[in-house]
Amino acid sequence: MPLVPYLEIGRAVGTHGVRGEVRVQPWGDSPAQWLPLRRVFTAADGSGAYKARARTHGNLVLLTLEGVTTMQAAEALRGTVFFAAREDLKLPAGTYFVQDLLGIQVRHADTGEVYGTIRAVSRTGANDVYHLAFRGREVLIPAIPDVVRKVDPQAGVLYILPMAGLFDDED
Repeated sequence: MPLVPYLEIGRAVGTHGVRGEVRVQPWGDSPAQWLPLRRVFTAADGSGAYKARARTHGNLVLLTLEGVTTMQAAEALRGTVFFAAREDLKLPAGTYFVQDLLGIQVRHADTGEVYGTIRAVSRTGANDVYHLAFRGREVLIPAIPDVVRKVDPQAGVLYILPMAGLFDDED
């Protein structure tokens, strides 16, 4: 399954000042991830391109977009979801974009047994937790090395060695 070339990175929530800066609620580990970006897009197909400059403001990003120079022009972007080209975003080895994990199949690392697909990812602070539907109930899989053995978003598969009771308890 090919990975999408443009990833959702945040939503415009308002304006900042009178010169057209856009306040953006960033989606990701940190607003600082936006700082290297020099372009953003307003559509998942890469259209609506803007040259951009970002700076952090608390837990928000203040985005200066080429051609957006007034508060009114910035206000018109409220609610807009911004995208970044995958090639412009860098991740540390062994980390993945949540968007790439949603919908991938979860299999047993040794037997290949299919458990389901990832429906959601929760950020707990200590580690992420993957949510999947299994036989009519939700199962939470801790994203820790003892459980998650291999992640291959391009192939659409996550291999796990489940902890005792994860799938076989009937409570």
